[in-house]
Amino acid sequence: MGTLALHTGALEYEGRPSALPARQAEPPVPVDLTPEQVEARRRAAARGDFSLLTDAEVMLELRAGNMAAFDVLLQKYRKPIVHFMYRMVHNQAVAEELAQEVFLRVYRSRETYRAEARFSTWLYRIATNLGVNHARDTRHERSASTVYLDEPDAETGTTPDVADATPSAEANILRRERMMAIRQHVMALPERQKTAVLMHKYEGMDYKQIGEVLKLSESATKSLLFRAYQTLREKLKDFV
Repeated sequence: MGTLALHTGALEYEGRPSALPARQAEPPVPVDLTPEQVEARRRAAARGDFSLLTDAEVMLELRAGNMAAFDVLLQKYRKPIVHFMYRMVHNQAVAEELAQEVFLRVYRSRETYRAEARFSTWLYRIATNLGVNHARDTRHERSASTVYLDEPDAETGTTPDVADATPSAEANILRRERMMAIRQHVMALPERQKTAVLMHKYEGMDYKQIGEVLKLSESATKSLLFRAYQTLREKLKDFV
């Protein structure tokens, strides 16, 4: 059975790793291209080949009126955004609805988009704002029993925090008590701390990426997560 390890300001589960892979840092629009490279990228995009472009450049293609660019971004990010929203609301229908709204906002914002940061940062900022607003608006409808961070993932069917071995009846009871305590205390964190923990733990985002989404400095992000994990260590000390 996976055991909870809370140390050095990090919440980690010693068991199956998260089902969501860590995203690699992506530079915005390249600035050191030769005129020939720029022309090659332009021609490729014009014929629907976006493989040479960063996500920010694909979004700029959408801004310029290339509707195929939207399909590329939707195909690449739909599942990760549904995952992210699902972790925040743990309701598949609501997660799908919120993810759809995220991409509607991306499309509606195409004409004003500026490639000032990684596209993923901008995208997850939209998703975070929607998730936080939804949590605020439906707070009275939710209870701890309806939020599960340890259930099988909606898309993959895997359980990221539970080892594969079939537990005994006693171990299963202890595991459920432990996971209930974890989810209750994570979801009881202040909204920004909770969002940061979800991005850090389940999305594999580093301090810099989380800070860009939440509009915090890297040091402020570290402090935010440290406070969150410190709270969880204290609340979950009987389960460590």
